[in-house]
Amino acid sequence: MISATVASRGQDAAPPVDRAIVRLGGALDTAAAPALRERLLGILHHGTRMLILDLSRVLRCDLAGLNVLISTQRRARLLGITVCLAAPSSQVANLLQSTGVDRRFSMYPDLSSALAGTI
Repeated sequence: MISATVASRGQDAAPPVDRAIVRLGGALDTAAAPALRERLLGILHHGTRMLILDLSRVLRCDLAGLNVLISTQRRARLLGITVCLAAPSSQVANLLQSTGVDRRFSMYPDLSSALAGTI
């Protein structure tokens, strides 16, 4: 099961107002895909320019999970929002590379790099 939390905007590490961070954890798989898709599409709104998906706690991902990432990106693009992936584990990074999905996203080695990235 995957868990998704929208990052709180703490005083020390508050992202810029036009960026949203979603921290994912667990398995991004067939069982989790429908709920995660609904959750991610629900946070896309005008005013957000960048959605950062923190994948550091995602243990594994399958094709259904990749489909969620791609469909989220497609919807975001229609709203003028850039979707970035941060800190994928080696298993997830290998899957993204082997399927070519990594070429569709801006990828960052960690969350702080993604926050510093330009839109």
